[in-house]
Amino acid sequence: MTKETPALRLDRVAKTYQSRTRTVEAIRELTLSVGKGELVCVVGPSGAGKTTLLRCIAGLLEVSSGVIELDGQPVTGPPAGMAVVFQEYGRSLFPWMTVRQNVELPLKEKGLGKSERKAAVDSALDAVGLADSGDAHPWQLSGGMQQRVAIARAVAYEPSVLIMDEPFAAVDAQTRADLEDLVRSLWRRLGVTVLFVTHDIDESVYLGERVLVLSNRPTVLMEDVLIDLPEERNQLTTRSDPRFGELRGRIWDLVQRAKKGQRPDSEADRVVHEAGRAEAV
Repeated sequence: MTKETPALRLDRVAKTYQSRTRTVEAIRELTLSVGKGELVCVVGPSGAGKTTLLRCIAGLLEVSSGVIELDGQPVTGPPAGMAVVFQEYGRSLFPWMTVRQNVELPLKEKGLGKSERKAAVDSALDAVGLADSGDAHPWQLSGGMQQRVAIARAVAYEPSVLIMDEPFAAVDAQTRADLEDLVRSLWRRLGVTVLFVTHDIDESVYLGERVLVLSNRPTVLMEDVLIDLPEERNQLTTRSDPRFGELRGRIWDLVQRAKKGQRPDSEADRVVHEAGRAEAV
């Protein structure tokens, strides 16, 4: 039986920034994969290279070495099968366009006909609870509703992989909880693969099937944590589950270790080994 190709695969990906005066190693030989239909969260300390990693995955930044694949095809530029939802939703929406026009725009670029675009936009707006807001302009909506428009635009595009870069960091706590539940609902309904980057540990445990914990720079994978919570989740009972607390504690400990510059065991062993070889020479 042939093993299914992962939706997203990184093989020994490295990224180094070079200038005339200094060299900065941002990512060091990072290897990971996300299976089709998975919802995987990414956390790590500030400055851990999450944004650099996302830009590489989205084809906006060239890697120094290694390979990134989307559905088995190398990423050499922004891939057609990927959509990205950013934290700064206000900047990603065109204020002079209506909500419907904002959601429809990438579908025009995709080459869909008028009737297909209308059906896709109607479905996406209904999915995010904005079926009655299509004729409004983004500036007439709350921050949470604007982020729903950004999500609708990504959903309407029907990507195979949806990248979300700290999308709820700028909204209030209640709106954030509603949007978290919206993401899980859309993920389960549509079967899309989601890579969700967040600085909020509790959010990563609530949303994800797995949580990838990144080290401090240069970025490597500290640990791939399986989130073995029930598939049905809600904001009250899930967060009150003792297992939720255990997983949160595990990830919190990993992030604290990363902040202190500690590496995963295998990486630490490699560094010590290389240092020993250097001394011997």
